[in-house]
Amino acid sequence: MTSTSHYRELRAELESLTTEAFRPELAEIDRLPTLEIARLMNGEDTAVPAAVAERLPEIAAAIDAVAERMARGGRLIYAGAGTAGRLGVLDASECPPTFNTEPSQVVGLIAGGPEAMVTSIEGAEDSRELAVKALDALGLTADDTVVGISASGRTPYALGAVEHARERGALTIGLACNANSALAAAAEHGIEIVAGPELLTGSTRLKAGTAQKLVLNMLSTITMIRLGKTYGNLMVDVRASNDKLRARSRRIVALATGAADEDIERALAATDGEVKNAILTLLSGVDAETAARLLEASAGHLRAALDQARA
Repeated sequence: MTSTSHYRELRAELESLTTEAFRPELAEIDRLPTLEIARLMNGEDTAVPAAVAERLPEIAAAIDAVAERMARGGRLIYAGAGTAGRLGVLDASECPPTFNTEPSQVVGLIAGGPEAMVTSIEGAEDSRELAVKALDALGLTADDTVVGISASGRTPYALGAVEHARERGALTIGLACNANSALAAAAEHGIEIVAGPELLTGSTRLKAGTAQKLVLNMLSTITMIRLGKTYGNLMVDVRASNDKLRARSRRIVALATGAADEDIERALAATDGEVKNAILTLLSGVDAETAARLLEASAGHLRAALDQARA
């Protein structure tokens, strides 16, 4: 049974965190008109991009390190509990349809497992051991990257993931929303986005969650840009798995090449619907087989393949 002194210590620790700070000026917020509360929330949210902007050098350095390892076949693995874990799972799940990555390339681990995406799993966030088991089940390697996500910067699950990953030689990133956090200190790349106390005391799904989402957007998106998953600002590795994405594929080929619709259809048919390959055939005049070979030789970078085709 946990002692009263333990909870007293934990309470004191929480009270020292910016994300847990109480704001007396908002103590009557429940008496305000709905529109005024909405204006307050909207005003609070404007602090988040500015807080992220202060940490762009650290974010960029982390991204370059991630891209270097992923280019060698490493994986990007997010680990967090509660909102932080759900945001990691969300970002990971969006990578296959957006960048045509394999589901195993970007992975989201949440304390308590998949059930925790929709249900609170009691005690899961307090377990470093669960994080270690989840990473061991993935067969962690030195080419992998583990991103621990925790608003407080002290969540045992995220800390356990980062510490275990670092012991195994993997790249580690600690994303927190408080300064001088244990998570950032434990990681090779510490990123602390401090956007200030929440509108509702301790409700870190608000500004802290928004800050985490913005940083995760950058981590995955810019890493994929570095890996050649885009051509300019076009998602040329998009996986056309439904009608909307099939229509988007055709639009992307049109924007990249300016080709007529019938030529686009022929190119996509010849390349089995691969957008990047179709663009290469249309812009360079090579056939589908040559396009595939050139893209393989250039590690999937369309610009490099185009240069080789034109040479």
